[in-house]
Amino acid sequence: MPEGRIRFMKKIELEIVALSHSITQTHSYAVVLGEINGLRRLPIVIGGFEAQAIAVALEKMHPSRPLTHDLMKNFMTAFSIDLQEIVISDLQEGIFYSKLICISEHDTVEIDSRTSDALALAVRFGCPIYTYENIIESAGILMEDSAGKKKQPKETVTTEGGAKEDLGGLSLEDLNSLLSEVLEQEDYIRAIKIRDEINRRRKGRAG
Repeated sequence: MPEGRIRFMKKIELEIVALSHSITQTHSYAVVLGEINGLRRLPIVIGGFEAQAIAVALEKMHPSRPLTHDLMKNFMTAFSIDLQEIVISDLQEGIFYSKLICISEHDTVEIDSRTSDALALAVRFGCPIYTYENIIESAGILMEDSAGKKKQPKETVTTEGGAKEDLGGLSLEDLNSLLSEVLEQEDYIRAIKIRDEINRRRKGRAG
């Protein structure tokens, strides 16, 4: 589609509603974007590294060393460049293409980006995510509950095949040891699951 025509198309705002292991591609993950005030979902397959980068930012975790996307944000901030929005601008042969809309004091610049990288930065900057009607029409899916109403968005992280890791048999002490080990390996997606189990146990004790 010509670039000039894209500029005048209505943008649709999206939000990240789920992050899960892809059941179609081994060692890949799927980030699911949901239409704000709408019923459509746009699933996009991404790599494990990018999935971790998105998960870390969604869960507001603070790695001991900056991840690549943290470094990019710090670099942009140091030079007073803000990420205004990202736009998933094209879809060709199953591959999504995106643009970073960056602003400084004197200029606005569009930068081509992989969609996974764009999403990882969008979460860090807290900026809107957009796409166009033709893209969500061709690659989106309609989600309705039994009453035909939109389900409430919820950020989730699931393991391979959508199955939950069995942490119930571990003691709280074992969970804390495992969390330290997993963080040392920088496996943040698994760390989120263990942390949530620890928090659930602690809340149960407090109650």
